Amino acid sequence: MKRSSRQSFQEFKAKYRENRDSIEEKPQPLKAGASATDAVNGANVAVGIFKSPERRKKRRNYLREYIAWLKPYTREIIFIFALAIVSASLAMVLPFATQYAVDTILQKNRDPHGLTQFGLAMLAVTIVQMAFFIYRQWRATLLNARIVVMLRQRLYDHILHLPLSNITEMKSGGIVSRLSGDVDQLSGMLMIAVISPGIAVFKVLLTIGMLFFINSKMALAAMAIIPPLILINTVYLRRIRPIYRTMRDDRALIDGRVAETFGGIRIVRAFARERSELRDYGVGHHAVIRKHLFARVFELIVSLGWGLLIPAMSLIVIWYGGTRYLAGEVSIGGIIAFQMYLAMILQPVSAIVESYGQTQQALAAMERVFDTLWQPRDKPDKPGAIAAPRSVQSIEFDDVHFEYRSGNPVLNGVTLRVDAGQMVALVGPSGAGKTTLTNLVARFYDPTRGTIRLNGVDLRDLKLDTYRRLLGIVTQDVFLFDGTVAENIAFGRHDVTREQVESASKRANAHHFITQLPDGYETIVGERGVKLSGGQAQRVSIARAFLADPQILILDEATSNLDTESEELIQAGMADLIVDRTTFVIAHRLSTVKHADLIVVIENGRIVERGTHVELMTQDERYREMVERQMKLQASEPEAWLA
Repeated sequence: MKRSSRQSFQEFKAKYRENRDSIEEKPQPLKAGASATDAVNGANVAVGIFKSPERRKKRRNYLREYIAWLKPYTREIIFIFALAIVSASLAMVLPFATQYAVDTILQKNRDPHGLTQFGLAMLAVTIVQMAFFIYRQWRATLLNARIVVMLRQRLYDHILHLPLSNITEMKSGGIVSRLSGDVDQLSGMLMIAVISPGIAVFKVLLTIGMLFFINSKMALAAMAIIPPLILINTVYLRRIRPIYRTMRDDRALIDGRVAETFGGIRIVRAFARERSELRDYGVGHHAVIRKHLFARVFELIVSLGWGLLIPAMSLIVIWYGGTRYLAGEVSIGGIIAFQMYLAMILQPVSAIVESYGQTQQALAAMERVFDTLWQPRDKPDKPGAIAAPRSVQSIEFDDVHFEYRSGNPVLNGVTLRVDAGQMVALVGPSGAGKTTLTNLVARFYDPTRGTIRLNGVDLRDLKLDTYRRLLGIVTQDVFLFDGTVAENIAFGRHDVTREQVESASKRANAHHFITQLPDGYETIVGERGVKLSGGQAQRVSIARAFLADPQILILDEATSNLDTESEELIQAGMADLIVDRTTFVIAHRLSTVKHADLIVVIENGRIVERGTHVELMTQDERYREMVERQMKLQASEPEAWLA
């Protein structure tokens, strides 16, 4: 039974109040079919992660890392502070000059000409002060932009190289959330947590100095109310960060669910789930809004304190300043200047307190960003790793075992040698381990035990990027990017000509249908190629492999979405493609595998048979049984598969 947003929020509040000092959990990744409401419920357990010793230690490490990132910008930060000091110092002139104008120009000399000169001089000082202020803001904006670019590039590069399992757990919504909102929030932390409060502290100290210069007794009376108020604000604001952290986690999970919903929109509509998805989306976001309102309660309490502080300060100045004036200790001009300085001190003190609250949000974003950046990269090159050879002589599997999850073997003791230029067909029932074996060839994963060698060298001793350049892959689940047909065939290559693209498409039997599209090769295929049929998208994917000109070719059900006529044309083109290339083909159709140099039959993660089609047909075993079954069914089911 799904819970309402109120129930989810009440659970969050209970955990927040009971466990914020001890919980050290993170939101769990959503399982298939989980809703946006489940996302919020999953994130609720994270409300207290900031208070544990382990989290505090990790946060300190993250802060040190962040500071290290800022070191290249040290001179720029110092320059911004220098501009701020000049601007703040010029701002101190007006109240002090006002005291002189009131006490001397107006009361003592009654000099209209001097008053005009005073006004013009203060106007000039204000213009100069604003010029420094605007220039400082501009330089800070430029610095922030450079940090955003640096952070986003670094994070994007790191995510690109994370293990596939980590990327799957983050989901697409979580990745986008980190790259956009979290990076923006973190980049602003320099201003929020360093520059702005640093400047505010300087203004406060300078202003307090001027207040004591005017009258120390009045300054002490005015300042007495600030420390307890700051203490109260700090106690409340420290409670806000866990709320913002769990809100960001909620949004990331909800966004991931949204991406999943629209990625499977056909299934959603086929099962008439639109209303249910809309409800779950609304409930999830409503729970987030409730958390935001919960956090705003603390922030409004702080605002209430400052709302009371301003009139209280004014009353203190009028009352106590009046008594000091009657006692002859301060002039009218001094009281006015004191009032102006007091108004000036409230803004930076308020900025310091507000920056603390904003810093909580920035720190929450920082932890999410650095949690990702500190995840180990996928298969980093070993020290002393060598570049992969330019040509393939052999690929050897030596007693290879593999498990996606510990205790659940997928491959068991696979030993196989594939010589250069051989076409190897992998056949067997679904779940036998055929795709896993090709995943190990592509080095998406490494063997749990055993070794895979290229030309006698362990794949783990080769530089991964140089090895991957030898590969070309066509998968059963075709993925096309939201660009033109030509861009998808060329995919990431800027050194190919239109003639090369068209040649590859002709060999994949794609040229004819591409020329019939509205804009030919410049036709936009849509996200994941939704504007093309399954067979058309498959042929574009095959053309992409032709153009890549790989040394090692992996075809995972590469012709499964093609009609018989198109498949025959593809097979003819592939005969040219696989010459002098080592090719692994996963296919159930007899027409696809019977011309292979080597057929490997896999069951339960083990190789049970191997040989050519002719050799295996002479044996009365599993392969012959599959072929004979298909031949019997072929009359009624021409597309029957080997299984």
